[in-house]
Amino acid sequence: MESKDQITAESDNRAVYTLAELSQAIKRAVESFDVIRVRAEVAECRQWSSGHIYFKLRDADHILEAVIWKHTASRLKTLPEDGLEVEVKGKLTTYARQSRYQLVVESFELAGEGAFLKQLEDRRQRLLAEGLFDSERKKPIPTMPRIIGVITSPKGAVIRDILHRLRDRFPLHVLVWPVLVQGDHAPKEITAAIRGFDKLEAGGAIPRPDVVIVARGGGSLEDLMAFNDEEVVRAIAASTLPIISAVGHETDTSLSDHAADLRAPTPTAAAELAVPHRHELHQRIGERTLRLDNKIAQMLEQKTDKITALMRILGEPEKILALPRQRLDTCEANYIRVMKHRLDALAQRINAVHLPTPASQIADRQHKLALWGERLGNQSGQILAKHTTRFTQLARLLEASSYQNMLAKGFALVSHAQNGTLIKSVSDAPPNSDIHLKFADGSADATITASKPKG
Repeated sequence: MESKDQITAESDNRAVYTLAELSQAIKRAVESFDVIRVRAEVAECRQWSSGHIYFKLRDADHILEAVIWKHTASRLKTLPEDGLEVEVKGKLTTYARQSRYQLVVESFELAGEGAFLKQLEDRRQRLLAEGLFDSERKKPIPTMPRIIGVITSPKGAVIRDILHRLRDRFPLHVLVWPVLVQGDHAPKEITAAIRGFDKLEAGGAIPRPDVVIVARGGGSLEDLMAFNDEEVVRAIAASTLPIISAVGHETDTSLSDHAADLRAPTPTAAAELAVPHRHELHQRIGERTLRLDNKIAQMLEQKTDKITALMRILGEPEKILALPRQRLDTCEANYIRVMKHRLDALAQRINAVHLPTPASQIADRQHKLALWGERLGNQSGQILAKHTTRFTQLARLLEASSYQNMLAKGFALVSHAQNGTLIKSVSDAPPNSDIHLKFADGSADATITASKPKG
């Protein structure tokens, strides 16, 4: 059995390491591991001004330091965020100054669809809080656009379906901005296309669209990730042009759909929402033309009835003036009779007082009779002038309301060709009846081919 002194002597013969030598030995041992893959949750993630990203990988009981160097981070399509479950690949190394080891990440992927959904939900909530999805900021889609911009892949069924549906419904000018719709470069191309359309000026060499369709066909959640990119969503929200989002199938929903002014369930539906159907427009124009014609006919009928009623109230000019003339003649006769009576009474008073000679009486009466006749003539003229003025006014009113004057304004007097009775209602003129039209400068005969009662 060895003694205590022997053991101590043997331990003293072991090599003595400096800290640098020990760190190198540990580093070689740790880095002897091949490239490893680790699945864990991201925690305490932070990116420094240098561009490097430091974070921790952890599970319920363990923690592993990790770093993504700047040159690696620039090419990753997904960057680490706290709480994400990820699967990373890299190599272990040591950091001698703090006596710890860490994983240098070479690739970084989300672990499973649930991680995708969590990341999207967090992003959606953040953009929602900023007001990018508010209905108040959404712009109306023009009813009759002249130019439509389409942002999609130039290949595949999507662009063919959109162009085909536009040609069927309402052919117009279409500008296609070709982009990638999936992959690492797709978000930048889509963002550039949205901003490019928005920068076009009206009347420029390239016409500015009235509405823009952003579209792609269906796919997996990962395939549609370009339309969940924050830059794409912000570009859609900031666009001054109305944007219709048509990404995926009816059940697919992207953040671009929330930011767009209108969401279409499919690219084909986006084309239908962007333009009206020309046959529907023709039908609407026909309906409104018919309503306008009926309204004009109703107004003409009302005006005609009103003029007819006024003519009945006014009557014929001769009948209107007959009574004033009769009153004038009666007034004149009464006035002459009264004046003659007064003159006779005055003569009798003169004869009774002065007892003039017959010759002087005759001369005096002749003089007074001349004076009274002159006064009577003046007052009769005034009365006649007054009634003549009234007659002239009534004659002008009658002339303005006469049917000849209405004919001169473009109306026509319609009567039956056989008996000459006036036609006042559409029911008085059934189809195939002969009518006579009287205009201001002549007349014409016609036959009713069809009639449309009011309503």
